[in-house]
Order: sequence, then C-alpha cells, then structure tokens
Amino acid sequence: MSDKTKVLVIDDDPAICVSVKAILEAKGYEVYTALSGKEGLELFRQVDPELVLCDMMMEDIDAGAKVAGVIKKERPELPVFLLSTIGEATARTIGLDELGFNGVFQKPVNFDLLLNVLEKHRKKA
Repeated sequence: MSDKTKVLVIDDDPAICVSVKAILEAKGYEVYTALSGKEGLELFRQVDPELVLCDMMMEDIDAGAKVAGVIKKERPELPVFLLSTIGEATARTIGLDELGFNGVFQKPVNFDLLLNVLEKHRKKA
C-alpha cells in the first residue's frame, strides 16, 4: 500500500491531464486521471483520493459542478478544486463553495501555486 497522497484529476483535455499528472508524480503524488465526469466519479469511488482537481466544462457546461456536488455529498471533507479558464474574478461571483469547490486554479495551471496548495492539504491529512 502506497503512502503517497492520491490526487484525482478530472478534465476532458488530455493535455491538461498529462501535464498535471507528470508534474505531480515528479513531486511524489499518486495521480489518477479521468477524461469525463462519469469516469471521474467511478475513479473517485475506486481510488479514494485525498484531493480532487476538476474541470467545470466537460461533456456538459456544468459537468464539473455536478461531479463536485456528488463528491461533496459522499465525502464533505474532501478538498475539490476547480480547474478552469473562467478566471478568478468570475469564479468568486459564481459561488464556488456552493458548487462544491474549495478553490480554483486558472488554466494554464500555475504549477508552483498548485504544488503549494497541495502541500498544505497534504500536511492536514
């Protein structure tokens, strides 16, 4: 059994999944990727991640919010972060916490910021 922090990345853009996975695995995380909300929920239930990164607009315009809502219903304590191109100002106005997200990472992802936030959550676990 691995003692690595498990991160689930749900995004319909394969390039995002590949790049986030490569960076996080290089820093010692165990990373799982899904290219749809449905696949993401299946993996969520299989791998029991400690943190989830989820795109908002996948197969449906609000697929990410639906996924986050299901995850938060099943595991309210699990940090779920939005991966999006919508911008932080817009993110603040749409009520991310009401949608089930703990925060937002703007695409393209700032990996220094992402790693910093993940480290804080890793220490809490």
